[in-house]
Amino acid sequence: MAFSDTEVERYARHVVLREIGGQGQQKLSAARVLIVGAGGLGSPAALYLAAAGVGAIGVADPDTVALTNLQRQVLYGESDLGRLKALAAAHRICELNPFVDVEPIPLALGAENAARFVAGYDVVLDGTDDFATRFAVNAGCHAEGKPLVSGALGRWSGQVGVFASGLTKGRTIADRNPCYRCLVREIPPDAETCAVVGVLGALAGVVGSMMAVEAVKLITGAGEPLIGRLLIYDALAAMARTVTLKPDAECPVCGSP
Repeated sequence: MAFSDTEVERYARHVVLREIGGQGQQKLSAARVLIVGAGGLGSPAALYLAAAGVGAIGVADPDTVALTNLQRQVLYGESDLGRLKALAAAHRICELNPFVDVEPIPLALGAENAARFVAGYDVVLDGTDDFATRFAVNAGCHAEGKPLVSGALGRWSGQVGVFASGLTKGRTIADRNPCYRCLVREIPPDAETCAVVGVLGALAGVVGSMMAVEAVKLITGAGEPLIGRLLIYDALAAMARTVTLKPDAECPVCGSP
């Protein structure tokens, strides 16, 4: 794949970056990334992946833009109020980088369709605030052998992890990567939502950008992705820590051989 002069100039800061270079930029341009949830996390992730030159981006979200979204969902402006997020996001991504192909998916992903959509992409990002969707996307990624970059927010804290259980199916439990259900077995009965407890708007930018970084690393082979690890960021304390995750032999998704 040969880049035009415009693309060479656009991606120049990546091309001179040792860990990416021209070969890595080629990989980004050939990659297909699915973003599930075009909200607080999906917004910055989509912008940075588009700016990075990811060749194709799918945006799956059934919701419309509301005024309360604008505090943190930087993909949108007041002119987008009432529009389907998937369509508004696609328009903004194309404005940012016309070399990116965008597939708007104004649908909710669930157990009946997640695997079908996941199958068409190389990397999946999940920034939804609904555990049923998270479980369905995780199961689809495991079944289709796709790495899943998962992010979450809560008031002043956020977390990012990479779940790649689908890449280690058939191995002994000690040699497998954990999936999201190894971390969260069941839907928490006391799960809080941003609408109820609030969330710092800028925190969505931090965590969503971290998700984009992990996706770029997975695509280009740069560095060490957060596979089997969870990065937890405390914005109030300005501290971050990383914990190691282990596969669960009793996991309903990846525990069986």
